[in-house]
Amino acid sequence: MSENLLIRTEGITKSYGKLVVLHDVSLSVTKAEMVAITGPSGAGKTTLLQIIGSLDQADKGKVWINDTELNSLKGNQLAAFRNKHIGFVFQFHHLLPEFTAIENICIPAYIARRGKNEAERDALQLLEMLNLKDRAQHKPAELSGGEAQRVAIARALINRPDVILADEPSGNLDEANSNELHDLFVQLRNELGQTFVIVTHDLSLAAKSDRIIRLKDGVIEG
Repeated sequence: MSENLLIRTEGITKSYGKLVVLHDVSLSVTKAEMVAITGPSGAGKTTLLQIIGSLDQADKGKVWINDTELNSLKGNQLAAFRNKHIGFVFQFHHLLPEFTAIENICIPAYIARRGKNEAERDALQLLEMLNLKDRAQHKPAELSGGEAQRVAIARALINRPDVILADEPSGNLDEANSNELHDLFVQLRNELGQTFVIVTHDLSLAAKSDRIIRLKDGVIEG
């Protein structure tokens, strides 16, 4: 894999029963690139994202992140790789309601067996970067939708992953918070060199990406 190539899929095919969701999908993503995956509902966007993130397995085909072929990892080894190298942001933030913002952010770091002091230091730095430092001790019910999604992004960033995979990240936000989220992704790409692969129906978010991949009927168009 070339030095700047971060993700590569080769011949990804996935079916559920007789329904073919993805057919022979091959793509690549370079480091510090923000890629949007668009297409109609049912095109296979989320399935592709989940396969890239090792949350689902393809029937055929392979996925590489850096020089690691995900198909070669099993069980705890795969879970550890995912926790260290991949961050996830979903449409609904999936924060644990009983924990504060900073505690939610630290969870992936604790899973990676990082020390409490180091994890909390990094979490506070992320909260400050995302203009949420005064929300560190607030629980999810005390946060706005936009604030909760930014906490979820901080949680995705805490282990300094190679890539953040985002599935409709602005789908549950109003226009103002959506625009703020989109600008935040661009900022993180520019300032941290963060790579993003984003599934979205939001044309304004897609327009801010470096490249758009369009899926239709499980095949990349164009």
